[in-house]
Amino acid sequence: MSLPFRIGFESPGYLVLLAVLPLIWYLGLRHLGVLGPVRRWVALLARTLVWTGIVAALAGVQLVWTSDRVTVMYVLDQSESIPEAKRSAMLDFVIAAVSKHRNDARGDRAGLIVFGRDATIEIPPYDDDVPPMRRLESLLERTDATNLEAALNLAQASMPEDTSRRIVIVTDGNENIGQARSMASRLTAAGIGIDIVPVMTAAGEEVLVEKIDLPSNIRKGQPFEARIVIDRQGDRSGTGTGKGNDGSDAAADTPVRGRLRVKQKVAGEESLLLEQTIELAPGKNVFPMRHTIEQPAAYTYEAEFIPDSEDDDALSQNNSATGYTYVRGKGRVLLIHSPDKLSDYESMMSALRDANIEVTPMTTERLFGSIAELQPYDAVILAGVPRVDSDSANKISSFTDEHIEMLVRNTQQLGAGLLMIGGPDALGAGGWTGTEIEKAMPVDFKIRNAKVNAVGALALIMHASEMAQGNYWQKKIAEASITQLGGSDLAGVLHWSPSGDRWLWGGSKGLLEVGPNRKAMLASLGRMTPGDMPEFDPAMRMAVAGLARTSAAMKHCIIISDGDPSPPSSGVIKAFKDNSITVSTVAVESHGTTGSTQLRRIAQSTGGKYYEVKSGRALPAIFQREARRVSRPLVYEPNGGAFPEVVFPHVVLDGIDTSLPAIRGFVLTQTKSSPLAQVVLRSPKPDTPENATILATWNYGLGRTAVLTTDAGQRWAAEWVQWPGYEKLHSQLIRWLMRPTGDTGQFSLATKVDDGRVEVIVTALTDDDQFLNFLEVAGSVLDPSLEPLPLRMEQVAPGRYSGSFPIDRAGTYFVNVLPGSGNAPLSTGVTVPYSDEFRYRKSNQTLMAQLASLSPEGGKPGEVTAPLGEQVSDAVLESDAFRSGLPLARRIRDAWPWFVLIAAGLFFTDVLIRRVAIRFGFLKTWWDEWMGKGQPELATVARLDQLRQQKHAVNASGAARRSDTRFEPTSVTLDVKDDGGLSEVVTPGKADLKRDTPQSDATAQPEASYTERLLEAKRRARKQ
Repeated sequence: MSLPFRIGFESPGYLVLLAVLPLIWYLGLRHLGVLGPVRRWVALLARTLVWTGIVAALAGVQLVWTSDRVTVMYVLDQSESIPEAKRSAMLDFVIAAVSKHRNDARGDRAGLIVFGRDATIEIPPYDDDVPPMRRLESLLERTDATNLEAALNLAQASMPEDTSRRIVIVTDGNENIGQARSMASRLTAAGIGIDIVPVMTAAGEEVLVEKIDLPSNIRKGQPFEARIVIDRQGDRSGTGTGKGNDGSDAAADTPVRGRLRVKQKVAGEESLLLEQTIELAPGKNVFPMRHTIEQPAAYTYEAEFIPDSEDDDALSQNNSATGYTYVRGKGRVLLIHSPDKLSDYESMMSALRDANIEVTPMTTERLFGSIAELQPYDAVILAGVPRVDSDSANKISSFTDEHIEMLVRNTQQLGAGLLMIGGPDALGAGGWTGTEIEKAMPVDFKIRNAKVNAVGALALIMHASEMAQGNYWQKKIAEASITQLGGSDLAGVLHWSPSGDRWLWGGSKGLLEVGPNRKAMLASLGRMTPGDMPEFDPAMRMAVAGLARTSAAMKHCIIISDGDPSPPSSGVIKAFKDNSITVSTVAVESHGTTGSTQLRRIAQSTGGKYYEVKSGRALPAIFQREARRVSRPLVYEPNGGAFPEVVFPHVVLDGIDTSLPAIRGFVLTQTKSSPLAQVVLRSPKPDTPENATILATWNYGLGRTAVLTTDAGQRWAAEWVQWPGYEKLHSQLIRWLMRPTGDTGQFSLATKVDDGRVEVIVTALTDDDQFLNFLEVAGSVLDPSLEPLPLRMEQVAPGRYSGSFPIDRAGTYFVNVLPGSGNAPLSTGVTVPYSDEFRYRKSNQTLMAQLASLSPEGGKPGEVTAPLGEQVSDAVLESDAFRSGLPLARRIRDAWPWFVLIAAGLFFTDVLIRRVAIRFGFLKTWWDEWMGKGQPELATVARLDQLRQQKHAVNASGAARRSDTRFEPTSVTLDVKDDGGLSEVVTPGKADLKRDTPQSDATAQPEASYTERLLEAKRRARKQ
């Protein structure tokens, strides 16, 4: 019977120490002879086992189990370069192959991984057939690339090590991310085999627009030439040979016809520059286009090829390419304003234009769509705008999170300036609290001072409507409102349930402080299920009672309903008006004129606003706008106004009289704790200086930001318009914010895309064409999703500086380089029109053959099966992925700790054998007695008696000798004489008495023992 495991050693070289065993035996035989033959040989055996155990532990003894079970991981290429029909056939192939070849009796396992740009496990390896599936369940985020290396790495990590392992790759081999060859070498070194199921693409026609090449130094009014490069690949015959079916070259020479269209985009406007019919010869085709740019701005050019026949082009994703260029002019500023509010900033725009600063207005109804549209501007002004705005017709417009992200990145990464101007609907009063823009400003919009009563209270009344996904949108708008509120504000939600109207939190109080309860509030909203409210009166009565109990400076209520509940009583409406509580109503899918009229009447009676919407998507913006009402306490308008005071001599105040005119109001803010934030102007009112900032500045990333908490002169700063320093203050502030706009003639910026990276090259020359060396060149990059990428510039040659960054998606990458202190920044854009996934169409058979040819350590090379088509053929199923040819799987467990333990126990056994003599004759005696085989012989008994008597005689003799030699002291007493002197009286000892006493006769008592004599002496001493 063989053991299920075998013994192995991690470091077998230590086994040479077993050669010491003969020496141990030799020394043992010489020095253990006194033990007797049995004990000697047992001791030698123990020593032999001890030494063997120690040597085995040093050699790393292991228990090794082997298994012939096989685990096969199928890795499916789901990238977009493979036609959809063939991607679907991959799953059918896996199901059929596993069902046909998996050895269930042996316990074989199968698993499934899908990959594109990333890889994910569809089915982990398990010992059963792959269940029938209509489609893959894993949702890959991006399939615009082929990352075979990531898929192989995941496959290795997911396979158990106690079985033989093989990976079956179903792919076209067009890898464009990673290094599959090096990863495959590591797999085979680990004993993992690789099979390939090729997916062959037809060798037909493919046309791709490679790029539109633009000069890097375009100047205003200067004609330039753009070149469009179009590559025609494959052959029209479909034979893969470049010849027709009859072997002629006619098919290959036939040109591909189509239209070339070139468009220009600037500031959100698109214009057609060129549209013409062209013919493409095999290989690369270059088409020039001359153009002139008249205005400084950021321009995006798009070139697109449209074939006349769909048979001439297999993929449409690679039929267009874009190019980006930026033409810099004099300083330009973008001013974003609310609808119908541009006139409020005419004085400021006129002052900037007089200072030779070009101002471009933009309304919040038509905001920028990309960060490229911000590049022509050296600074952006948010002129008193709220985050959510509306016009006179209550049309809602808002800054999305994407708009905010673009504004912040434009400053932080690309060096543009950003200014926020105050107003009744600006800063914290405009709903900007908690946004990324607040982080970019030198002040916080949330007030943390208890002395300033900037608390608002908001009550929401939610009524289930008949709008599609009505409950979902009610939750979303409630979340938007709670998120909009500051930490000190109060909030409550009323909804109808079967038990009647009730507060969602806060019990009978209903309203709680948002700051410490925000997370709990948002969680409660997720569990809310509003019911069909029969009447408005109870809920509105609870709302007015809860709001009236608070000490908030601003109280507001919002009702969302379809107008179906019965109207509130006049007493409830009067209670709202008496407590200065406004009510805004939102009609969603209202029941005709009656419902709309009722909700409109409630809003008009209390001073609120009425909204009517048809789609739930408009609701969050409405509620964000309405939630701003509770932020109105941040608007500070002191009686008699206030005269701003200069607290920091900033460069924006150079040449300006420090006695500034009075302002009639501003928005309260909180000074940031950072020492980098500089407060330039401050109001003497209120008496909390950290909340009285008028003008503050700081540097933010590569750019600068500032906040002016008063307005531009229409409402609060009207006296500033007539002030002589008005133009100088605003123009110097804007120029300080603007990124440098000096001449960049001595610097040039170039980019080059190569192997998934963009190389950025800066050449620096002096006016007399001498190299500029040892500059501190800094750079920043924004990818198409506005995420910053690292860019480190280093000098690589005289006057030459270089850096690079990775690219992993299509779109425009914005590059900003600062060539030393005091120089104007260099900006450009690098456009990646499409992924490399759409650049090459022919299957990479070389790579697939190389992967399959690798031999796993201890096994045989893999196989390349028949190609997989749109249907699974018998030929592709002939290859058995569960076959042998792989190294047997080994499961190893370290056994050396057990060997050390056993050797330690045997060592103590050796000591015991040598030090303790154990005679086993008593076992025979016990056995005889138990079996009743007789009594001891009389001679033995007599001998034992004789030995006992001799022992008593020896003991008695020894006691006598001890008593003869024992010292017995005599007692001396002093007696007093008649004359007063002392006389000595000697009491003889017992030994003396014994010598003076004649020998006793036979009748005399025997002599007392030593103990008895000692006790007697003690008694006599006590009597005396």
